[in-house]
Amino acid sequence: MNTQHFLISALFIASLTGCAAVATKTNTLSDERILSETGGVLGLSPSELTLVERRTEGVNTYVTLKASNGKTYACTVNGGNLFSFGMTNPPVCNPR
Repeated sequence: MNTQHFLISALFIASLTGCAAVATKTNTLSDERILSETGGVLGLSPSELTLVERRTEGVNTYVTLKASNGKTYACTVNGGNLFSFGMTNPPVCNPR
């Protein structure tokens, strides 16, 4: 019975790893869309923001933004991939 539980657990973990890889590789968020969505949350125009850094891990895209007023923000955009059909949740942004 222990072997069966181990195999089921290993298969489950492998499938989660595979899903994260698929979500990362199918991310369709453009820089312009990220600036538009994060700008809406921050109350700024996309033209007032510069994307400094971007990385995608699984279903989340993590970005660092610099505003024209000198403030820097760390934002997380969830979605924008095959599993979410390209849709996103509202970004979560915090000042750095």
